[in-house]
Amino acid sequence: MSLGKNILTLRKKNGLSQEQLGEKVNVTRQTISNWELDETAPNPEQLKLLSKALQVSIDILVDNDIVTNNSNKTIYNIAKFIGIIFLILLVIDIITFIIFMF
Repeated sequence: MSLGKNILTLRKKNGLSQEQLGEKVNVTRQTISNWELDETAPNPEQLKLLSKALQVSIDILVDNDIVTNNSNKTIYNIAKFIGIIFLILLVIDIITFIIFMF
């Protein structure tokens, strides 16, 4: 979906008129209309204000496919946990082996 369509959809979802959203991001109603029609686009500072006003991340607002993937973080954390458990068990095995050797 285009940036303009995202702005339109999210503005309506938040129950805001173009004028109300314009006030939140310090632009005119016409500017919001131009953004929603993809005639112009917000600058980076305006994107930050839009994301706050519409309560979404900039990645979601601009339809960025490379959003931080929590599943990758979860897989990494699980692998790290398994590695730590493996090391603990290895240390216990070595200690047990040393105790039974004597």
